[in-house]
Amino acid sequence: MAGSALYRRAVVLGLTIAVGAFAIDMYIPGFAAIARQLHTDAGTVQLSMTSFFVALALGQVIYGPVSDTFGRKRPSYVGLVIFIIASVGAAFAPSIQFLILSRFFQGLGAAATAVIPMAIVRDEYTGPDAARLLSLAMLALSVSPILAPVMGGLVVQYLSWRLNFVILIVIAALVMVMIWRMLPETLPPERRVSGRLLSILSTYVRLLRQRIFILPVLIAASAQSVLFCFISGSPFVFVTLHHLAPTIYGMLFAVHAMVLIGISQFNAPMMRWFGTRRLLGFATGAAALAGLLLAILVFSGMTILWPFVALTLTLFLCLGLIMGPAFLTAMEPFGATAGAAAALAVGLEFTMSSVTTALMSTVSDGTARPMVASMAVVACCGFAIWCVFMKLVPPAARFP
Repeated sequence: MAGSALYRRAVVLGLTIAVGAFAIDMYIPGFAAIARQLHTDAGTVQLSMTSFFVALALGQVIYGPVSDTFGRKRPSYVGLVIFIIASVGAAFAPSIQFLILSRFFQGLGAAATAVIPMAIVRDEYTGPDAARLLSLAMLALSVSPILAPVMGGLVVQYLSWRLNFVILIVIAALVMVMIWRMLPETLPPERRVSGRLLSILSTYVRLLRQRIFILPVLIAASAQSVLFCFISGSPFVFVTLHHLAPTIYGMLFAVHAMVLIGISQFNAPMMRWFGTRRLLGFATGAAALAGLLLAILVFSGMTILWPFVALTLTLFLCLGLIMGPAFLTAMEPFGATAGAAAALAVGLEFTMSSVTTALMSTVSDGTARPMVASMAVVACCGFAIWCVFMKLVPPAARFP
């Protein structure tokens, strides 16, 4: 693919993935306002985020195999339509229960924009070349976590948190037009596979039995769980406990996103220079140390904000070196069923993230301790899984 075409493809894929990211990043500065207007508490508002993550996980197992059978574009349209309808419901939600339900269907629609772009990458590239396209897509995606929380904070502070969902409707409609006009179908009919239920289940079972697939997925899932713990818990920590304005919190979140997106641009050369395994070992080990240190400081009574932010930024630096390479390591051997492999991988990642954030919500105690403890535990799990991967999967292993 020519350079200009590659960049155009990366922009479309990045902005498609950004639909789900916008649904998270614009929404989180409004947690406190939602709790006040819908007469509930922070832990219950967090469940509206958890329901979104649960639906994202469930949606992966639907859209991946469907895209292997019907191509990549039509399922993308279906997901975006569901997302738009659910966003209307969220914008007019009369209660927290209705908002939680709307967020579930919003996540179900956004699942298409999360998994299908990953399958499109695998349709055309492998190895470092795939990492390059994915990194470029992440650069386009960076529009969301950098601008969305700032914009969401401004909307919440000066207008209403409900308007954020109206903006999401407009974004999803624009992405649908971009897919229609700028994204060709990357899975021609002759490469499509059977959509029968037994065939799909057989593919999933076959993937789950392979260490070369499941262990890198669990490493990526652990990293993503750290990220989602921060996303779900940080509005309460920074806005409620540390009394930051929603706009300031949005800017702080954008800085974290810039760190994660920025370091991910170096994944492809570092995979070539150091090897994916060593890169993952360094990043997962550093994340575990940063998470443990953060938990120790918070549990010992630290109330100063700057060490907290320094350590969460360190964690985000590590996450940027883990999630992409781990996901690509899992996807590498599965070109024939890229949609199903991407669906199962992303679905497992969101399942682990959803369970982690749900558990974090249930132990909410009005402090930062549940968030930092959850982040430390899943970061250590990621390093432990890397150790198991190194022991059980030899470097020359291939999918049989």
